[in-house]
Amino acid sequence: MKNQIKTITSTLLCCTMLSCSATTKVQQINSPDLPPSYEQSWDSLAKHEAAPQWYQDAKLGIYLHWGVYSVPAFGSEWYPRNMHFKNRKEYKHHIETYGELNDFGYHDFVPLFKGEYFDAVAWAKLFKKAGAKFAGPVTEHHDGFAMWDSEITPWNSMDRGPKVDVTGELKEAITAQGMKFITTFHHSKNLQRYNSITNKKENKPGERFGGTHYPYYENTPPASTDPELALLYGNIVEEEWNEKIWFGKLKEVIDNYQPDIIWFDSWLHLVPEQYRKKFVAYYLNEAKKLNKEVVIIRKQNDLPLSFSVDDLEKSRKNHIGAQPWMTDETISKGSWSYTENLRVKKAKDVLHVLIDVVSKNGTMLLNVSPKSDGIIPENQQAVLLKMGAWLDKYGEAIFATRPWYTFGEGPTKEPVGHFKNHREFAKVKYTNQDVRYTSKGDSIYAIILGSPESNKKITLTAFAKGKLPNTTNISKVTALGADETLTWTLTDKGLQITVPANQIESMAMVFKIN
Repeated sequence: MKNQIKTITSTLLCCTMLSCSATTKVQQINSPDLPPSYEQSWDSLAKHEAAPQWYQDAKLGIYLHWGVYSVPAFGSEWYPRNMHFKNRKEYKHHIETYGELNDFGYHDFVPLFKGEYFDAVAWAKLFKKAGAKFAGPVTEHHDGFAMWDSEITPWNSMDRGPKVDVTGELKEAITAQGMKFITTFHHSKNLQRYNSITNKKENKPGERFGGTHYPYYENTPPASTDPELALLYGNIVEEEWNEKIWFGKLKEVIDNYQPDIIWFDSWLHLVPEQYRKKFVAYYLNEAKKLNKEVVIIRKQNDLPLSFSVDDLEKSRKNHIGAQPWMTDETISKGSWSYTENLRVKKAKDVLHVLIDVVSKNGTMLLNVSPKSDGIIPENQQAVLLKMGAWLDKYGEAIFATRPWYTFGEGPTKEPVGHFKNHREFAKVKYTNQDVRYTSKGDSIYAIILGSPESNKKITLTAFAKGKLPNTTNISKVTALGADETLTWTLTDKGLQITVPANQIESMAMVFKIN
């Protein structure tokens, strides 16, 4: 595959780049200069523990698709790309609403992205109430707009748009609530890469522009050679972009905000391996200086799992993962960013996915979609608060747990595969016949995904004599949140429990077995 890369005037670009330098906003711990512990090789980087205990205990994180793409609030967060393809609804909407692309490009949305009601402290408190143990922003999406105070690009939230250091304010507010801080990067696709073919009609967006977010069409803003616009649209020489933009932005965020987790979206494989190694070594060495246990999360086979955590977008495993893993899910049923009439999932359904993920050695990163003005809609807040209320009562069955010998039982099965099957995953609905197990110390938690009928006898077949890997002596069985004493018996077919007379919880009921 031959990449054709449109360049900007090199003299102007160099002048822009040479003026860039990152500033440190968070004071680092004073320590003598030590040789780096990690070298830029996969073998050396494999010394890093991919999932430290704090991450395995956390189970739930929250992040936000909030950026310039929230202004049109149409289609999805992919509006910046899709608005350029004539066969897309976003193109038609854009022309009818804003005019021709050359008269109103994506960069013209930036002044409209005001975030006038953005309140980092209120967001952090909401995430804490929702039960999150870590949280943070989409630090940069594919669109090239940095949600921090950047010296590398003028297209950043401090200099333009809301004129606020979004990442800095969230870091301070989130850590003040006792949560870890995550930053997510989607910018691997920002560089303009396209295949040289003769089909100019571009009937299939992935045909020529599969490796880039912004398609290069003459007489449109992404084709501009203006050095400032080029920094937004990724119209830059590849060698300079890899070093000064892709790696440079990561370094700037690491130096200024010291995130506990850095998470990558897809297309990381488009970045040459040498730069991926350079990033990992730099992040881990900087973390060691601060005595921090950090986590790197990837979505495709583009970083070795010897030192990173695997992420499955809108999908999950149907077995217990041998290594800790993650799923990124969204609170909505459509776009990841806010759009008009965005549909939101029921709290019960989001909670059930979390429980299923945790039973299989996973963690869930849940996306929230604020409006461009910085308001998180009430229907999204309601879901977070309802799920958080459940976790406040029954979180001991989730947080700091580990998988049991089996993840669960019941009739509902997950599809096979990952994101390509995400529509099938979205159709999965659990019932009160489905059970998920977690364990902690000498306790096993059986979580019913729903509310079983009062006074009904249920049998947990995972405790059947022929299934248990080891002899299990049960001393006590309780229903979390219930005052009454339970009637139970261990039979050859499993653990038989009589459900309490009074309904305890409609979303999910927890039995604790000691």
